[in-house]
Amino acid sequence: MLREETVFGPIRSRRLGSSLGINLLPVRGKLCNFDCIYCECGWNRDGRDDTALPSVEDVRSALERKLLQVRADGIPVDSITFSGDGEPTLHPRFPEIIDAVLALRDRLCPGAKVSVLSNATLVWKPAVRDALRKVDNPILKIDAPTDALAARINRPAPGYNLRRTIEALKLFEGDFILQTMFLSGPDFDSSAPEVLEGWRDLVRELRPRAVMAYTLDRPAPAEGLRPFTTAQIEAFVRPLRDEGFEVSVFGK
Repeated sequence: MLREETVFGPIRSRRLGSSLGINLLPVRGKLCNFDCIYCECGWNRDGRDDTALPSVEDVRSALERKLLQVRADGIPVDSITFSGDGEPTLHPRFPEIIDAVLALRDRLCPGAKVSVLSNATLVWKPAVRDALRKVDNPILKIDAPTDALAARINRPAPGYNLRRTIEALKLFEGDFILQTMFLSGPDFDSSAPEVLEGWRDLVRELRPRAVMAYTLDRPAPAEGLRPFTTAQIEAFVRPLRDEGFEVSVFGK
């Protein structure tokens, strides 16, 4: 499910409403430092035919054209969302692109939020973190409370360290949205008691302004994966809700 444009949509997002997407990655390939078993874009090895990244001007001009078009057509946009075919913060000029997009949003679509869907692997870099703190919705992923489980679900590139990510996320002082995928597979289960309690403790440590708990909703490259129902995820997050955390649930 690779995106074939730098700016695409709007599409209907179950989490963000009418979402206009920005893909900072190759339009006919995939670039990510995770290789998640549930990724709708497929395995990293299958997306290496294209390595070209859009320039700052490519993104600016494509977004300007699209915003003018949707405004002329009367199409609402709730969110301008950095997603695409991999990890957007890998783009070497990510901070400059954020500034350009925010300026265009303010001029052409002031009612829209700017959102970034990120795996949070580079938040330890000050320039990336500062850029993410400028947007309305920095939506940052942690799917597993241990490095061992992250290795099974996210299959990160060498050097990933969960504790380093957590310490960097603390510098957001709670002003971010934590996103977590719940699912089970042949050799793991996100609903195992020790996994759930470890994840809840992580939420308590980070104290994000909101949590998005969701499950598999699209075809995945790995076999044998099983989603959870809305009722099941509601039960997973109930202790956090009882403690006052804002948690949105998106189940099957």
